Amino acid sequence: MNARRYPHSVDVVIVGSGPTGAAYARILSERAPDATVAMFEVGPTVSDPPGAHVKNIADPAERARAQVASEGPGERGAKVANPGAAKAGVRGARPGTFLLEDGYAFDGEDGMPVAAMSSNVGGMSAHWTGACPRPNDSERITFLPDLDELLAEGERLLGVRTDAFDAAPFGAIVRERLSAAIDEGRTEATRVQRMPLAAHRRDDGRLVWSGSDVVLGDVTRANPLFSLIDRSLVTSVRIEGGRAVGVVVRDLASGDEHEVAARFVVVAADALRTPQLLWASNVRPHALGRYLNDQAQIVFAARLRDMPPLGADAPATGLAEYSGVSWVPFTEGMPFHGQIMQLDASPIPLAEDDPVVPGSIVGLGLFCAKDLQADDRVAFDDEHVDGYGMPAPRIHYTLTARDHEVMERARQEIVRLGEAVGDPLDSRPVTLPLGSSLHYQGSTRMGVVDDGTSVCDTDSQVWGVPGLSVAGNGVIPTSTACNPTLTSVALAVRGARKIAAVLAREQVDAASVSV
Repeated sequence: MNARRYPHSVDVVIVGSGPTGAAYARILSERAPDATVAMFEVGPTVSDPPGAHVKNIADPAERARAQVASEGPGERGAKVANPGAAKAGVRGARPGTFLLEDGYAFDGEDGMPVAAMSSNVGGMSAHWTGACPRPNDSERITFLPDLDELLAEGERLLGVRTDAFDAAPFGAIVRERLSAAIDEGRTEATRVQRMPLAAHRRDDGRLVWSGSDVVLGDVTRANPLFSLIDRSLVTSVRIEGGRAVGVVVRDLASGDEHEVAARFVVVAADALRTPQLLWASNVRPHALGRYLNDQAQIVFAARLRDMPPLGADAPATGLAEYSGVSWVPFTEGMPFHGQIMQLDASPIPLAEDDPVVPGSIVGLGLFCAKDLQADDRVAFDDEHVDGYGMPAPRIHYTLTARDHEVMERARQEIVRLGEAVGDPLDSRPVTLPLGSSLHYQGSTRMGVVDDGTSVCDTDSQVWGVPGLSVAGNGVIPTSTACNPTLTSVALAVRGARKIAAVLAREQVDAASVSV
């Protein structure tokens, strides 16, 4: 599957190997098995199989090498900071990601100081938490009547389950205490519950996290007409007669450039680099890069009080193995999404005379829905370039009065929830720097009509450019607080089905003509 021979022409080019690009490859392999598909990824392959989550790499040294290899061009590894860096005001990236060198904030604006990306086969899905909640209330895309069916298909592709941490000894206790503080007046669907996760247990009990490898599945890996070429920078989408007809791609291993003709081009980079490629290709609809939104993130920690002694069969290591991952769904009355999981992966003493029950310190995180503004945007120009030589993202981003109000409510609520489950480790929650969520959305947003407020239609096809589609979190048009990957994969399913239907119909027409 992992090739280095560049094809002259294919039916479909996919730019980017994250979950949404992988979803296009999977649906096309299932529904249009005679179509030739080439996927190009700017980063290297860091896992076996390609696109697998790095947490599945058992050897810590190998895992660390995979993370560093994902950290883009330039000086790798130097910007990585621990989660507590936010308290000290340190601008740092998580392992496996890299930050913008500049252009992340401008005078008079809040900016996104820690906006980050990953460059590797699998994209951010090689490093993510695997949380896949469904959107609720205003998070939902109301103009898609088939949204629930698409979400169910996304869950199939990602391997989403809720039982990965059923054996966690403290999970039920955490949810019981949270429920007592939150559930009154909520519908059954929005009460505290297990977090849907793209993860499963092997027969030997080992936890396996989903990456793009799971989305691709065996059907794509076995497809002889599908190829994945890493270390390949797509520098432009070729447009002729107003239609996308292929891409120009640079082999980063040799420096050679290739033109690959295609019937359809799907740009599935990320919410910053998908608009980057469209801009570089002179595809610049008014909404390109606009309505950019992040989820402001508030975090807090508490030690679970009055915990029962652990049994002999309790897990000894592993993040979240003790308390699992619990979910507080977004509602209009509580416009944030909660994720509660174990903070410590091993016993740590709070004081010399106060040993901690292993796994009893939990981290609470609330993600806030953003007040959408057209002027919140990622922009590009001819002067600034990134480490790949492409137009550099320049982020303009400002919190509104409503955003500040929601964040203050979240700070108050998270302290209340922390006190409900245990004893807070600090009296004040931490507001992480903007961009920390890694959940950037809206920059290539979907719409019903081409009125200048959207980039693509409901099948993810770019307005006015036949043959060109976009994918990823940037396509989501609503303000969300929940983790966006499931929704973006669902939208990719819809787009891929459209392309597969066109290809299948043309094959039928060609067969009838030959007869």
